[in-house]
Amino acid sequence: MPIPEDVTGDEIDKAVRQELQSLPKTLAEDVAKNLVMVARLLDEDPEQAYGYSRVALRLASRVAAVREAAGFAAYASGKYGEALKEFRAARRMTGVAELWPVMADCERGLGRPEKALAMAGEPEVQRLDRAGQVEMRLVAAGARRDLGQADAAVVTLQSPELASSAVHPWTARLRYAYADALLEVGREDEARDWFARALEADQAGTTDASDRLAELDGVQFTDALDESGADEAGDGAGERPGSGEGPAKAE
Repeated sequence: MPIPEDVTGDEIDKAVRQELQSLPKTLAEDVAKNLVMVARLLDEDPEQAYGYSRVALRLASRVAAVREAAGFAAYASGKYGEALKEFRAARRMTGVAELWPVMADCERGLGRPEKALAMAGEPEVQRLDRAGQVEMRLVAAGARRDLGQADAAVVTLQSPELASSAVHPWTARLRYAYADALLEVGREDEARDWFARALEADQAGTTDASDRLAELDGVQFTDALDESGADEAGDGAGERPGSGEGPAKAE
């Protein structure tokens, strides 16, 4: 696959660069460039990212960082079985537990929420840092909802991290998931409050909390570019955009 001229391979993380030092120099450079493309395209074009990850995997399948990148590219593309295989391989190579939550979410994507819940109770969870434990909690709550256990999902998300006023990279998603779970069990007023809290913490725009708030408040949007909307339809109301979340994303 073509590599843009501005990609040198030096953009990769220092730790990954060190892993690649076990390879011949030219091969390491080629792998690094493909990993840069995976990172660059993962959010905007997962299928393209997946293509570059397969190239890197062909070149250096014994490098843990390559297996991990291939796992995330497959995960982003909805290829959960393949992603789980790559994450397991990376974990065997490194012995670290940080991939445990996304591995559990792959189980959800494969239609095995019971397995995801079982993983949430394994000793590996205690080895996760705080962010990893929050991710595991999100996955477990999503698995509860997959099983139709909405009330249990609400309880699963209740935690010191949820109650804290401090804002971390995962705060908006945790508050959003809690609001969504509350809404499912009919606690609309509380859900609105937590969607508002999620919006306050969402500096990066990772959720559609503002749209969910507007929906709860009965706000309708008018497309200003639709010149005929107001005249022909009378109200020009637009539909709320989707959140863009995949079926196995932690809720």
